[in-house]
Amino acid sequence: MAKKPQNASNLIASNKKAGRDYEILGKYECGIELRGTEVKSIREGRVNVADAFARVEKGQVFLYGCDVQPWETAGKWFQHEAKRPRRLLMHRKEILKLEIQQAQKGFALPLLRLYWKNGKVKAEIGMGRGKTHRDQRYDLKERAEMREVQREVRRFNSMRF
Repeated sequence: MAKKPQNASNLIASNKKAGRDYEILGKYECGIELRGTEVKSIREGRVNVADAFARVEKGQVFLYGCDVQPWETAGKWFQHEAKRPRRLLMHRKEILKLEIQQAQKGFALPLLRLYWKNGKVKAEIGMGRGKTHRDQRYDLKERAEMREVQREVRRFNSMRF
């Protein structure tokens, strides 16, 4: 299981849609196999992870839908494709666990966030079960009720007796 990075400055990009669309049951930290121009683009913040997801294929984990924009100063020869599949680096036991869970209906592996750790780009993927429309509405209702309770607590604490 992955731990959260220490500083918020380590965060490169996060996928807020994943928390809305999936019930996250487990989190895994993994490395990403990147090319040099991709790392330079990521340093500039030119990455979009909104629709990114992972899939286990032939004993390896690949990341799809992660959009790393081309580095502007590189020539055509050294340039990378923006939405190419990227291999994720994980331990064999973790890959086998993901493969078993992914085979079950309704489970997916959305990318939760990208961050720096010891000078390397790390990805956090989650084992998620898709939420229905009813589940999403329930979460929104619950959040609205919590905001209302917090508002009342603040109002009560500000009153003088």
